[in-house]
Amino acid sequence: MPLKEKIRIDDIKKDKPLLRRGIKSLFYFIIGVAMSTGSVMDGLKPFGISIIAVSGKKYFPFSAAGSIVGYLIAGIDAQSARYIAAAVIATIGAFAAGAFDLNTRPYYSIAVSSAACLFSGLVLNFRLGAIGSDYLVTLGESVLCGGSAYFFHKALGANYKRLRFKALPLSDIACILISGMTVILNLSQLHIGVFYPVMALSVGVILSSVKYGGDRWGIILSLCFGFSFAITSKQTLFIIGALTFSSMLAMLFSSLSSLGISAAYMCSIGFFAVAAGNEYALALFVNSLIGSVVFLLLPNAANEKLEELWDTGKNSPPDGSLRQNLVLKLRFASSAMAAISDSVDQVREKINDITRRENEKNKDKITPEEYVCREIVLEKTNQIRMVASDQFFSIADMLEDLAFEFDEAERFDSVASAKVRRLLGEYEIYPKNISVIEDKFGRIRVEILVDSGVTGIENPKLPTEIGKICSRYFQNGKITNFKNETMLSFSEKPNYRLSIGFAQHSAEGTLCGDTVKIINDNKGHSILIISDGMGKGSRAALDGAMGAGLISKLLNVGFGFDSALKVVNSALLVKSNDESLATLDIANIDLFTGKCEIYKAGAPASFIIKNSIVNKCELSSMPAGILRGIEFAKRTAVLSPSDSIVLFSDGITDLGDEWINKSLRLINGESPQKSADFLLSSALENSRGKKIDDMSVIIARMERN
Repeated sequence: MPLKEKIRIDDIKKDKPLLRRGIKSLFYFIIGVAMSTGSVMDGLKPFGISIIAVSGKKYFPFSAAGSIVGYLIAGIDAQSARYIAAAVIATIGAFAAGAFDLNTRPYYSIAVSSAACLFSGLVLNFRLGAIGSDYLVTLGESVLCGGSAYFFHKALGANYKRLRFKALPLSDIACILISGMTVILNLSQLHIGVFYPVMALSVGVILSSVKYGGDRWGIILSLCFGFSFAITSKQTLFIIGALTFSSMLAMLFSSLSSLGISAAYMCSIGFFAVAAGNEYALALFVNSLIGSVVFLLLPNAANEKLEELWDTGKNSPPDGSLRQNLVLKLRFASSAMAAISDSVDQVREKINDITRRENEKNKDKITPEEYVCREIVLEKTNQIRMVASDQFFSIADMLEDLAFEFDEAERFDSVASAKVRRLLGEYEIYPKNISVIEDKFGRIRVEILVDSGVTGIENPKLPTEIGKICSRYFQNGKITNFKNETMLSFSEKPNYRLSIGFAQHSAEGTLCGDTVKIINDNKGHSILIISDGMGKGSRAALDGAMGAGLISKLLNVGFGFDSALKVVNSALLVKSNDESLATLDIANIDLFTGKCEIYKAGAPASFIIKNSIVNKCELSSMPAGILRGIEFAKRTAVLSPSDSIVLFSDGITDLGDEWINKSLRLINGESPQKSADFLLSSALENSRGKKIDDMSVIIARMERN
């Protein structure tokens, strides 16, 4: 008995593909009948031809049979004979498409259906002695036939196995809905007096989509239902505009109750009904009223089901919860990387201790030269392991910086992001990701990620247009290029701006050992950097460029100053066998508040000029690349309009403070660039007869924006 049962189950499994294919064949036959019986203005019936052209090599015979049956239902006359002939032409085209595998793209199906409809119509018009307007109708019908073929092709090829219908691309959803409206074209004309059941039902669906599905779904459904009702005759063309405009008006009241949405919708429908003034206008008003009443009388259980169906994201965690969850994960990862660094350091010390004791044990068995070589190799290996440990600490600090940045973000504005995406689409820019972020200080920044090589992102209109969406004034966008992607960032126009000048002199050849960088982090901060490589010439230039270049890139992408210094320090430590170091002098100025943070790693004194008074800022610290674990020396000041900050390299400050103070008093009122040139020329004049080093100066003056 169990054996027989097993055999029956296996037989059923084998029959499943046949059963599935039989059901699909029946489906295509029924669709063919439905499409060929649906008519539009002046009794045109092009949809049966369209469905044949897109049915695929397995099922086109069934859709063709259904379409021919549908055309025969209306009776045999010249018009039905013409459509049957067009169906035969489309069937031949579908057969050719199956034989040569041409159904993968919609263009062939569009061409076949349009040609079948056009040629059969032209022949009939010629035989009947039609006038010019009839030929234009035939041409329009062939265009409608080809367009329908495109919609049907997209609808039949859509992926219906996804978790949610709304997960499909918007274009696929629109094609599916339009195809569905075409199928029920005949049903939309069923009525008892002025009562059209499908029309009343459609109004209820549109109103529920406005309330629970949002603007996008309200527009899509009103257009699709409007198409189904409007295309049947010339007197009903106004319906598509009435439904769409009324749903848009209802959207303005979507935050109110169902009564507010329905009232706004009915006021608009009433206006269109009075303006149209025909029998269909009365039917539209009556059925809209019925649909609105049904929508209002829905029980709470039905409303909950509808809300769950549309699923606008109300049940997902709010932005704050997501942010805190991400912050916690980043901080956990930071702690884990710090623990790994500790473990690596402990292992390094253990290996170093064992190896050194082994060398001491074998000291008498090897030559002094070999012993020294082993000690050198051990020390170098130990340094590399120490740098590896530092790198893990640097990664931990970077993750902590990211956690802090996300923690500062008060909210992510998804509504504004969607509006920005639509705006960029008008400029033919299609971003991979858009973030509109408001921090806890109420400042908004917009970050747009696009593929490298995308054109149009430099458009000067973008800051103004995006600013209108976010109700802010934005600065010109900042473009950051990565390997395969580009980040376009917009930040609010701050209260202040910096007027900057700099000057530089190379002590040896054309390469200067000082590197000057001026960056904007797109969060309302301007950052001034001077990095001085050890010595003069090409080697100093390389160290200076490496220090300034690395730290500017790390600061540019949002990492903190301390973690960025650790990376630069590690990079310089392992750069070569010889000593390689660079000083770092940084001023980070908040253009919203005027707060100025000064960071120094082995850098000389800086000067702040406030109300013509020169204030010296000197901090003791170590340069990068000389020892592990160095840190910035820090000081904070506040700049007001007309205040200036001056950064020097040691080639200038080594000449003494007296002439610097005197020169800084003399530049009061001059432009920053003229002041920088004057200070450099003064330094060169004071260094005559002395051994000079590379010289650099940056002057930044705070001004109202």
